Amino acid sequence: MTAAKTDEPLVRCENIWKTRGQNLVLKGVNLQARKGEVVCLLGPSGAGKSTLLRCINAIELADRGLVHVDGVPIGCALRNGSHVRLSESQLSRQRADIGMVFQNFNLFPHMSVLSNIIDAPMRIRRETRAVATNRAYELLRKVGLLDKAGAYPRHLSGGQQQRIAIARALAMQPKLMLFDEPTSALDPHLTDEVLDVIKELAATGMTMIIVTHEIQFARDVADTAAVMSDGAIIEIGPARDVLSRPTDPRTRTFLARSLPDHQQQAV
Repeated sequence: MTAAKTDEPLVRCENIWKTRGQNLVLKGVNLQARKGEVVCLLGPSGAGKSTLLRCINAIELADRGLVHVDGVPIGCALRNGSHVRLSESQLSRQRADIGMVFQNFNLFPHMSVLSNIIDAPMRIRRETRAVATNRAYELLRKVGLLDKAGAYPRHLSGGQQQRIAIARALAMQPKLMLFDEPTSALDPHLTDEVLDVIKELAATGMTMIIVTHEIQFARDVADTAAVMSDGAIIEIGPARDVLSRPTDPRTRTFLARSLPDHQQQAV
């Protein structure tokens, strides 16, 4: 059963600024995701999409602005009227509630599939091996790879590795899932198997923010689409409206370059 969406934002990004070297990567970005909502971030390469995702998970910390997940400031704590950076151990505990799936899988090559999935729940959540293993098998069944529990990443296709990466993130029972271009490293014929898993996850009511270049997928699965350009969100709204009737000329240009010819007339 799909969980009901609520008006309560699970994620609040408030005035996020980020520089990298001499480059201003994010320029005062504001973004919310309600509980149970799927938000897709789209835009050309270099727009700041992945950096925003990394700030939400405190892999990178914003120079200015705050990210809240479920009411908790991420990456910092308020002390004596100012925000100070958390220690690495404190950050690890915060990230336990935020699952993230990267472009290039990031599985541990020396561990079996099962060990990849149960490692963090045992180490960070302090779960017993039996509890972590039972959940791992449930997740492997969900992503269609129950028979690969004993395999190593090198024995799997790219699509299989990405499905295992999704199962590994879900093993922590996160409140929020972040996906950073989850199909960009895959051959086209492997893309659908990963997108199908994400669609099934969306149907369960998981809150997700997805950076993707798959326009049709975003139209099908997202509640909200946010289009970024040059470090800022230039257009945001219901996904079908933004991706079918964009109002910003930069969005129209981006979609025209991204969509197959037979879909462009709808834009």
